[in-house]
Amino acid sequence: MSDRPYLSIGEVLGLLLEEFPDVTISKIRFLESQGLIDPERTASGYRKFYDPDVDRLRVILREQRENFLPLRIIRDRLESGEIDDSGAITPPRGLRNVAAIDPGFDETGELIIPEGTPVPTSHHPAARMQPVAAPLPPVAPPLPPEAPPSVPSSNPAAAFFVGDGGVAPSVVEVAPDTYSAHDLCIHANITGRQLAELESFGLVSARGTGTSAMYTNADLAIARACKGFLERGVEARHLRAWRQSADREASLFEQLVLPLIRQRNPQSRQQAVQTLGDLSRLGADLRQAMLNSALQHHLES
Repeated sequence: MSDRPYLSIGEVLGLLLEEFPDVTISKIRFLESQGLIDPERTASGYRKFYDPDVDRLRVILREQRENFLPLRIIRDRLESGEIDDSGAITPPRGLRNVAAIDPGFDETGELIIPEGTPVPTSHHPAARMQPVAAPLPPVAPPLPPEAPPSVPSSNPAAAFFVGDGGVAPSVVEVAPDTYSAHDLCIHANITGRQLAELESFGLVSARGTGTSAMYTNADLAIARACKGFLERGVEARHLRAWRQSADREASLFEQLVLPLIRQRNPQSRQQAVQTLGDLSRLGADLRQAMLNSALQHHLES
């Protein structure tokens, strides 16, 4: 570990894996999107995890594993003090192994938001991840001159290296360009209402709240792709399936490269980058082939 007082998300993952072997970078980001953790950010957008953040993560993961509660319940109990960050106060034993789900949640514990409900710009009820190839990724138009590409490298594999220590197939978290909600709507050619809908279903995610909420190039690319669907009558709530599919795919890819990441040397890290690039391309090819097969009877003359 370095001498700095905080850890990167990859270093935190290394600390948690021994006790929680199933935890991934995606899972940590998901917990952040649900408002259970709130790590600081550097000026360039890297996450900074201090000891209390790591302790809180351990408590959350233990509560999930041992008490099977929806994340909202864990968050509410943390905020109310019923569960403290050290895990000294735990839910009553009567709640263990209870299969009942809060009526506001689906069977996975995710919040169900009625269509048209206003949603704030942070802690939205869906996973926040860097985007990966979706089941049928539309081709986004090029970025305007004032918005540089999100991957400042001519090496395609570099697009799979995450700067804060983890990996997620598709974007670079190195010094991301950021946009206010107003700017994002202009660049993506969407309305504020459409942006709120995309965020409410976890398709984009702001960093910060209120007037300080900012979006990255990754959010811009997603918003532009979603715009094409919205114009064709596909609502934001239907696009959530793409987010869920991308999250599952990213989790699978992360599991495959974790042994390389744990080695913590430049050679293994570069190999992980290359592996993620290969897996992402294979995933895109497989989805396209399956989609063509499913639609073939409509396309045949």
